[in-house]
Amino acid sequence: MVALFEPDAVIDTGAAELTRGHEAIRALFEAFAESGRKFQRGEQRPAAINGDLALTSTRLADGSIISEVARRQRDGTWLWVIDRYSVAW
Repeated sequence: MVALFEPDAVIDTGAAELTRGHEAIRALFEAFAESGRKFQRGEQRPAAINGDLALTSTRLADGSIISEVARRQRDGTWLWVIDRYSVAW
């Protein structure tokens, strides 16, 4: 999962502070996996792309929305720079 993010990316989980950078993101996902929780499935919405930035989002079954901002890399791939989880997460 960490490979999907830029090295200095941030995740807003709703906690007081943002999760910032690969090391903290890795720790977040490790804790998530160890807890036994599962990601919710949802309906992926079409990406809104403007140049080298894209806003992506998923509508979850409970109506909440997860959103991400991705940046196109020099090789043409996309990596997330901001990830904001739903409060329901």
